[in-house]
Amino acid sequence: MSALISITDIGKKYVIGSEVIHALNSVTMTINKGEFVALMGPSGSGKSTLMNILGCLDTPTKGQYVLNGTDVSRMTDDELAEVRNKEIGFVFQTFNLLPRSSSLDNVALPLVYAGIKKEERNARAQKALEDVGLGNRVSHKPNELSGGQRQRVAVARALVNNPSIILADEPTGNLDTKTSIEIMGLVEEIHKKGNTIILVTHEEDIAQHAHRIIRLRDGLIEDDYLNTNIRSALKEAAEIL
Repeated sequence: MSALISITDIGKKYVIGSEVIHALNSVTMTINKGEFVALMGPSGSGKSTLMNILGCLDTPTKGQYVLNGTDVSRMTDDELAEVRNKEIGFVFQTFNLLPRSSSLDNVALPLVYAGIKKEERNARAQKALEDVGLGNRVSHKPNELSGGQRQRVAVARALVNNPSIILADEPTGNLDTKTSIEIMGLVEEIHKKGNTIILVTHEEDIAQHAHRIIRLRDGLIEDDYLNTNIRSALKEAAEIL
């Protein structure tokens, strides 16, 4: 397996008045291509800060972050924006859809920033919506869709650029149990197709869908292990083979 993400001694501090807050102290880890990883931790553990750094939404105060062979640790905001659009697909708890735009236009938005022509944008957005089971909802606006359908639109938007990583931040946080199970089933299907997924969650049952669980506390990695449920399933599959 090749390392898609390699971070070494990553730290992040914020200065608020005379107070210095260390959101991340020293985090070192590698995520390989094709992995499905859950980031967990209580409020204040540093998981949101780590997610922002992994998603190139923020830069570390110290340490190195190499994403897909490129050192992104000291990039400018414009350079980070370019990396984000090319390498990372985001799925947020609040969906972050444009309320007056159709599903098709919402999904095509990253392709607008990438400078793709309209005909190709629409074709790729249509296929992405079909891939998440919403081929018949392309002209619907967010307020005409259920919560689960809106999150499917958000997932399609995350996939449309063929990114290296899907970064899902509490993707089921605003959904009921039944819809959460459906969305996590969709995320698992996306992973089976070879996508690398990083899932940020505080919910244990949602984290159990991941193959590897990394727990943070006080800005440090407290635990990093292969999910036992997945491990036993892999062992059984190997024995059958």
